[in-house]
Amino acid sequence: MSQCQLAEDPEPSQPVPAGPLFVPVRPGPMGCTARFFRTPLGGRTAVGFTTERQLVATLGSDQEWIMLSEYALRALAAPLGVTALTVDPQLAAPAPAATPRTKPWHNWDPQAVGVLRVTGAAAVVACLNLLIG
Repeated sequence: MSQCQLAEDPEPSQPVPAGPLFVPVRPGPMGCTARFFRTPLGGRTAVGFTTERQLVATLGSDQEWIMLSEYALRALAAPLGVTALTVDPQLAAPAPAATPRTKPWHNWDPQAVGVLRVTGAAAVVACLNLLIG
């Protein structure tokens, strides 16, 4: 019997090993730490990429990474309560648009700023009245 005939197809509910993954990391106090992300529904997920090119396309060229097997990434995430693993995710949110930084206060409403000043001054006076008695 050939090796192909001995291998069984996994059930759809069984996770299929993804092979070596490029896992995004960030610097931590004891070395590097795996980055965990949120799913669209807000759950935490571990993330791995099958190629460095996909990692760079999604997270940028400045993103640090390490190579881990799927099993090692799952074992790393399990004690933190992260059971989901997303392989080759696509960035869902568009990058923020660049805005000119000439005078950020130029677009402020002067009356709104005046209200903040008056409110802040009233709070200071109230605190002084409490202290003085």
